[in-house]
Amino acid sequence: ICFFLSQKPKSELVRTSLRLLTSSAYRLQSECKKTLPVETCPTTDIQLVTQQVIQCAYDIAKAAKQLVTITTKENNN
Repeated sequence: ICFFLSQKPKSELVRTSLRLLTSSAYRLQSECKKTLPVETCPTTDIQLVTQQVIQCAYDIAKAAKQLVTITTKENNN
């Protein structure tokens, strides 16, 4: 991801997909940390955290699919 971000892609679609991929990865990391025993407290709603993790994983897959679609189209042109 860092390689792509440092290259300043010309396509706005690529930049948007990379932003979604990056932000979702950071969100996923943050949500997963909430499940660690050290940070788990009685007020942690594991069901909500699980839903957030699933949403983050979905967003990562969506962004990855967008990037594959875009680069495939660009390579075929």
